[in-house]
Amino acid sequence: MPDWVDALLIAVIVLCAVLLLWPFLFYPLILRLLPARPVRRDAAAPGPSLSLLFCAYNEAASLPEKIANLRALTARHPGIEILAFDDGSDDGTDRLLAEARDLLTVVRGPGRSGKAHGMKRLAAMARGEVLVFTDANVLLDADAIDHLLPYYADPAIGGVLGSLRYGGTESSASAAVGGLYWRIEEHLKDLESRTGNVMGADGSIFSIRRALYPDFPDSVLDDLTVSMSVVFAGRRLVKAKDVIAREMMVARREDEYHRKVRIAARSWHTHRYLRPDLGRMGALDRFKYASRKIVRWFGALWIGLGAAAAFVLAWRIAPFAAVVLGAAGLLLLLLGLQMRRGPLAALVDLLLAYVATLRGVLLAMRGRTITLWAPAKSRDAGERDGA
Repeated sequence: MPDWVDALLIAVIVLCAVLLLWPFLFYPLILRLLPARPVRRDAAAPGPSLSLLFCAYNEAASLPEKIANLRALTARHPGIEILAFDDGSDDGTDRLLAEARDLLTVVRGPGRSGKAHGMKRLAAMARGEVLVFTDANVLLDADAIDHLLPYYADPAIGGVLGSLRYGGTESSASAAVGGLYWRIEEHLKDLESRTGNVMGADGSIFSIRRALYPDFPDSVLDDLTVSMSVVFAGRRLVKAKDVIAREMMVARREDEYHRKVRIAARSWHTHRYLRPDLGRMGALDRFKYASRKIVRWFGALWIGLGAAAAFVLAWRIAPFAAVVLGAAGLLLLLLGLQMRRGPLAALVDLLLAYVATLRGVLLAMRGRTITLWAPAKSRDAGERDGA
């Protein structure tokens, strides 16, 4: 076979490596070179009124700590309106929320209707000028609201993300990989915020001006849809390093795998729904969105293509060595799947995370939508003490 085949295989390997590393190495390097866009914060200015919203499904294990956290927040800011949606729980979640009616307003759904449906109902009821979104298993630092309010003194700011800190990252290889991934994600959001807009929020802690809350179907990922509406409206979506929320990391590999499949499927479905607005963004925001989201969604594809090209190249050089390397790789994969701790287990968990994401994207491409969710069993109160 001609030498151009070797050159092509090497090019494929290099291209796949660049695409795999792009969101985590090359993209942040480029962001660091861009000029900063400061945010004008004014702690002395009167802050906007706030409504804090969260949805719960079978979160009885997390709610006592959540309710205590909310009481601490309202003690510092008595004017906060708190709204909670119970999505047909059957573990006593509704009873715990009802017992806190002096603190919050409870809306009970007709059955399982999904988080997006619940958040839309709460947003329609909310009276605050700013809507703060969080999750039932997330705790906010006592000074989170104090740090959030000054950002809204800048009229250019339409939404503010908080910073998430995960606990329990030492409980398993899956949790360690998830913790590392999230620290990288938080760093990317910081860099995006410094240069203009963050490309979307997750549901742990973010806020927007109520006037910017959009209408959307129940099937999309509400966190991404709602936060990106700020960018589409021409306002800035920024991240606050000092608005801190805390959550326990998923400990079991199976829970994390299914969670990533669900999130990826909904993310791609949401991407298709938002495509017209995404295409109207400025060039920098389109570059950011493609770099942090689209390239990463296909990480397993880059790994597969690169590995296949490397195997073919090795076969052309030394067939026996290629077989040995392939068998060794398969053996290491099988061993890693049996482990729950250690470097090899962490490497396998990283690979599974890419596979789960690609699987979710492919499911969404085939028309699959996932509207409902359930809390991970390895994140419940029984796991917290050992995490």
